[in-house]
Amino acid sequence: METLNLIETFSEFKELKSIDRATMMSVLEDVFRGMLVKMYGTADNFDVIINIDKGDFEIWRNRTVVEDDQITDPNTQITLSEAKKIDEDYEVGEEVTDEVKLASFGRRAILALRQNLTARILDLEKNNIFQKYRDRIGEIVTGEVYQVWKREILVLDEDGNELILPKTEQIPTDYFRKGDTLRAVVIKVEMRNNTPLIIISRTSPVFLERLFELEVPEIFDGLITIKKIVRIPGERAKVAVESYDDRIDPVGACVGMKGSRIHGIVRELKNENIDVINFTNNIQLFITRALSPAKISSIRIDETNKKAEVYLKPNEVSLAIGKGGLNIKLASQLTGYEIDVYRETDLEDDEDVNLEEFADEIDGWIIDELKAIGCDTAKSVLNLSVDDLVKRTDLEEETVKEIIKILKAEFE
Repeated sequence: METLNLIETFSEFKELKSIDRATMMSVLEDVFRGMLVKMYGTADNFDVIINIDKGDFEIWRNRTVVEDDQITDPNTQITLSEAKKIDEDYEVGEEVTDEVKLASFGRRAILALRQNLTARILDLEKNNIFQKYRDRIGEIVTGEVYQVWKREILVLDEDGNELILPKTEQIPTDYFRKGDTLRAVVIKVEMRNNTPLIIISRTSPVFLERLFELEVPEIFDGLITIKKIVRIPGERAKVAVESYDDRIDPVGACVGMKGSRIHGIVRELKNENIDVINFTNNIQLFITRALSPAKISSIRIDETNKKAEVYLKPNEVSLAIGKGGLNIKLASQLTGYEIDVYRETDLEDDEDVNLEEFADEIDGWIIDELKAIGCDTAKSVLNLSVDDLVKRTDLEEETVKEIIKILKAEFE
């Protein structure tokens, strides 16, 4: 029975297509020779023949024929009388080769051999997975959701290897159930307690970069280069691209006809808003493009402190800042400059009143809420409808109406 179990283990081993033949032979022989050393003290006089294709093995022992009264080591020597039982033609000094049957080792030895072989198989598999995925860091993998937990999701790849998608690496609007197929990028591979830990991510900028490579052949072929990606997963991303061929419009190529190319990426990222920007070394122009869709009137650059003062018309300020300040935040990350937005004053605005002037009538936190959407004067608030103000802030409709009433009274 033990012999049968060992053959089954051996068969399992030969089924591992991912392990090369030379490694497989080496490990199997090493395991068998280890057992022989334990049994006989040495394995030097044994030949281990492994037949990978059939899934079996043979062990042959080589011994020297000596006179019956001169034997000192039964493992390496055989008496003449014993040798003649095998073949009458044997003489003293010749070498006898006979097969050692596995059953002769005893139940315990066979069980230990099987356990050792199983452990080596497992170690080889783990090491193989580790090496495979270490070389795939930065690549997109597709897997099936096997288990969903509070802090992470267990994903199985096509070979049944386990991948971990932590909560922190999931897009906030991601929702997966067991059996769903998902795509993510490999970001980290390490050995933990002798087990490979493969971490995948859907929030990494690298994931977005790889999606662009899949959807835009010009990027994959190197005709268009992605210079930098910044993103707030699930909300908004900015991608700076550059073409080395004047005949290719990098932004147009990335977006595609009627948005055909970028649509698939947006859908994969749960409707994340993606701005594709033409890269330039002209920092003023780059900041202008980064703050799109807002139209900038003028910019002051402080190269030393990496700061930029941007002046816009009042109705462009909220566009530059974006919902929750996302647009200006991502533009700063993309350009590497701290961007401050200022309202450009004109004759109409000379009569405008700063919101701070209403501190005795409007709570400070409400003023801060309005400033967060780019409204820092009375007229900038009055230029927006009640619905707009409710949607873009956390203020109740009644509160907004009361604010508008207070501000209108100032001008009346």
